[in-house]
Amino acid sequence: MAKPFAFKLEKVLDYRGQLEEQAKGELAKARRAYDAQLAAVDDLGVKLREHLAAGEDARRSVNEMWLWRQYKDALQQDLARERAVLQTLELKLHQRRLEAVERSKDRKLLEKLKETQARKHHEEASAREEKENDEMAALRHESQDI
Repeated sequence: MAKPFAFKLEKVLDYRGQLEEQAKGELAKARRAYDAQLAAVDDLGVKLREHLAAGEDARRSVNEMWLWRQYKDALQQDLARERAVLQTLELKLHQRRLEAVERSKDRKLLEKLKETQARKHHEEASAREEKENDEMAALRHESQDI
């Protein structure tokens, strides 16, 4: 009976699998942060549009107009700042995605090597077994001739 196949790099394959899972977790975390920031940007955009729409309709005093402009300016600054944060998070998300893909490729490469070596091992074991069977048949045939 042939000995079972043992992949010598099994621990490396396991480690790469762990790295891939870690990268997927980081990708999910980056996706959640990006989505939350996108919601914040959208919320500020809605507030700004509502404020602008409300300001156009009303007749106000000079003080009220000053307050309205100050609030509008603050909303615009907040929106610009949140968009900058969103761009940073988008870049991080892209980097995490590339990292996850790279780690997945590394693991798949080792898995393919393992499959190739296992197939080769089984083919060699089959060939050995067939050779042994042929030798046994030849020996039996020789002993019957004598």
